[in-house]
Formats: sequence, C-alpha cells, structure tokens
Amino acid sequence: MVDTLIQLIRCYQHNISIRRPFKVCRYEPTCSEYMVQALQRFGMKGALLGFARILRCHPFAKGGFDPVPLHFTFKSYLNR
Repeated sequence: MVDTLIQLIRCYQHNISIRRPFKVCRYEPTCSEYMVQALQRFGMKGALLGFARILRCHPFAKGGFDPVPLHFTFKSYLNR
C-alpha cells in the first residue's frame, strides 16, 4: 500500500507538478516530497503527517524549511 502511494506521488511529481509555471509549495522539502519521506519513514502513519502538512500549505502560510520529524508525534505536529 505504501509503495503504491509513493508511486502515485512520484507520478504526480513527474507529470503534473513539473508543468506548473511557478512554485506552489511554500515549504522545503515540497509537500509531495515530504509525503514520500514520511511514508518511507513511518509507513501509513506517515500519511497523517503528509496530509497535515498539505493542510498547512496555503497562501498565508509562513513556509520555510520543515523536514520530516525523526519520531512520529502527530499531536505536537499540529501545533506548529
């Protein structure tokens, strides 16, 4: 299941995201790359971190460097 999600995200990155004329994500790494890293590190629990990150990525977000945490802590992640 995790591998399938990663493949879908990679397909999005290579076929859709690359064609956008301007940078959309305000964070580094991008939200899609963050999701891939979170899935690789935490499995399906990483999808929760990825979705929370996507919800935080909006035009009024501060943005900046936001790496995947070393330990899964969803509760503290929402308070960022």
